[in-house]
Amino acid sequence: MTTSSHPVDEILPIPKLAALGIQHVLVMYAGAIAVPLIVGGALNLPKSDIAFLISADLFCCGLITIIQSLGIWNFGIRMPVMMGVTFAAVGPMVAMAGNPSLTILHIYGAVIASGIFCIFAASYMCKLMRYFPPVVTGTVITIIGISLMGVGINWAAGGQPVIHAMVDGAMVTMPNPDYGSPLNLTVAAIVLASILLITKYVKGFIANISVLMGMIIGFVIALSLGKVSFDGLGSTDWFAMITPFHYGWPKFDIGSIISMCLVMIVTMIESTGMFIALGDIIDKKVDDKTLGRGLRVDGLGTLIGGIFNTFPYTSFSQNVGLVGVTGIRSRYVCVAAGLILVAFGLFPKMAHVAASIPQFVLGGAGIVMFGIVAATGVKILGKVDFNGNRHNVFIVAVSIGAGMIPTVAPSFFNQLPDFLSTIFHSGILLATTTAVVLNLYFNGRGTEEDISAFAMAAAQSSEH
Repeated sequence: MTTSSHPVDEILPIPKLAALGIQHVLVMYAGAIAVPLIVGGALNLPKSDIAFLISADLFCCGLITIIQSLGIWNFGIRMPVMMGVTFAAVGPMVAMAGNPSLTILHIYGAVIASGIFCIFAASYMCKLMRYFPPVVTGTVITIIGISLMGVGINWAAGGQPVIHAMVDGAMVTMPNPDYGSPLNLTVAAIVLASILLITKYVKGFIANISVLMGMIIGFVIALSLGKVSFDGLGSTDWFAMITPFHYGWPKFDIGSIISMCLVMIVTMIESTGMFIALGDIIDKKVDDKTLGRGLRVDGLGTLIGGIFNTFPYTSFSQNVGLVGVTGIRSRYVCVAAGLILVAFGLFPKMAHVAASIPQFVLGGAGIVMFGIVAATGVKILGKVDFNGNRHNVFIVAVSIGAGMIPTVAPSFFNQLPDFLSTIFHSGILLATTTAVVLNLYFNGRGTEEDISAFAMAAAQSSEH
């Protein structure tokens, strides 16, 4: 049964939709739950709160995927697209979490504001794209990956080098006794090795979920060694609604909002590449109107995320690749996957189990996932002309140097006023601002040919 002649609108039998939908969920599940784990850990939230963040994230992943694939009014690209939390937002959110003057409510305020910004900016993205040629976008995505590597490395070692603990009624800071233990490093290495072995020697569907398979192997090992705690699982409800503003009304910090809006610009650029690539795969042209509908869902999804206690959303590139692998072009497969994710989000016990994954298990997978983000940036930079235009070397060099400051010297800006300190503690904001300004200085605003070249490079790089 079909609703039109194009395969993208084909409605498959329900059993097939369910099977293919579960496959899409499995491919993106590891990435979907990673950001709540990162941000929850950075905020030092208890396991119950991290479990709630995961449930909220899965619920919103499903809801926004349905809107994107099915389409509602001027929202939704109406193609097989899976939506999940963008890793590009992790850096600024971790920086906010590390700022004692900010709380999770300020994070949600920045998320909501950036979502509204993205909805209105989507229609003008083609004009903004001239300020984000490959030399800028590649640099920013590279610094995002490099900044996140510290998170993955600390995960592999067993968490943070120092921990906060209650001693005699007072909160004290002490060294983490398990940090860097041989067991932690060994399990993390096994997870990493498993992912690489599966990627090289296994074909088909299992290869597409190599990260998830590696995490499962690490989880089983940790469980057999008694390193997994399911404390609180028995008291967790089987079913619970995801309520808006669970932690209270959002608060707004201008520096955090600016940082998150820049992330949304980068996210829209990444999404543009993914949509173009997907259009080529399913043989459906992505025109300006279609692109605008898709990008608006990035903003609407981010707005919904802020309201329902989660984070900024974007299309997941691994699922774009899965469409090419399976050859199934029906958007209703992703609608089915969205319904499955909504159901997952409404069952807290499943989220609680995911929150019980030890950090050293996540570490092996984190190194791969965050490394892929950096590699994507490098891949985009590979399209940049460094021989004919030597100025591009300076743009990349200085921007990456600026973006690394908060990572290698966290106290570098501590003596600045609080407002400036909040802004400058985001390596992504520093790298983006520096790259845009230097590109304008050396190369000008860009031409229509530059924009076309970007679209081609972004489409190719989105297939990682």
